[in-house]
Amino acid sequence: MGHGHGHGHAASRAADRRRLRWVLAITASVMVVEVVGAITTGSLALLADAGHMATDAGAVVLALGASYLASRPGGPRSTFGYHRAEVLAALLNAVVLLGVCAYVAWAGLTRLADPEPVDAGPMIAFAAVGLLANGVSMTVLARSDRDSLNMRGALNEVLADLLGSVLAVTAGIVVLVTGWDRADAVASLVIAALILPRAVVLCRDSGAVLLEVAPDDLDLTAVEHHVRHVAGVVDVHDLHAWTITSGLASLSAHVTVTDEALAARGVGAILDDLCACVAEHFDVRHATFQVEPVSHRSHEDLGELH
Repeated sequence: MGHGHGHGHAASRAADRRRLRWVLAITASVMVVEVVGAITTGSLALLADAGHMATDAGAVVLALGASYLASRPGGPRSTFGYHRAEVLAALLNAVVLLGVCAYVAWAGLTRLADPEPVDAGPMIAFAAVGLLANGVSMTVLARSDRDSLNMRGALNEVLADLLGSVLAVTAGIVVLVTGWDRADAVASLVIAALILPRAVVLCRDSGAVLLEVAPDDLDLTAVEHHVRHVAGVVDVHDLHAWTITSGLASLSAHVTVTDEALAARGVGAILDDLCACVAEHFDVRHATFQVEPVSHRSHEDLGELH
């Protein structure tokens, strides 16, 4: 079961890397177009979107590198492989997004207090190019692995860009129709407000994996309940669960079993039942159980006292 699960992750990563390469090419091209547009028109919203596109390009490069690294087999010291590289990349992307939010918010407030003229016509044209390209990138990434924090980081970056392009187009139309130049600053502030919650959630989820918090969708009370009902089991303790990388949960526990069950069925059969229990009920394919006879319980208690 674990072998097949590993192949599934490898195939999913390979497909995601192809999508990321396409998105990188699109993002880098549009970034150049929007920088030119921001300089030409004086639009802060375009500059904010271009700056965010630059962080996107870096984020996609980071996600690609992490995906390649995570695909490498483990070694004598890296027994779990390099899966956590994807989680680290997602965390770094989240931190960069928070930095972009802070800068865009500061620049937007400054421009709101002291507005500058904006050339609305070209601004709309440049923003429309960005909108089209971001729509294509979003379509490409929409078919990626949504459980991967690494891909969620890249997807959040592109989604924020898409929303930024929509707001830049809207701000340009408002300036063109009404002459209200502050619409450009307002759009940049809204872009920052839309990016912030996604960056915070990504940062939280990445931190939970790195801190080895139990997965949100894994109820350890329910796990203990099901394991206790495996034939011969009388106690479950030292139960731990964590996430190696997105979609790859791991679990370990000490399980006390009657001496009669061990004599009648053997450790191998009981381990098979325990692994089948957590795989079928909780989709945990990487589980380690230490089976202990009831007669060993006094030794466990002595060890805890020391």
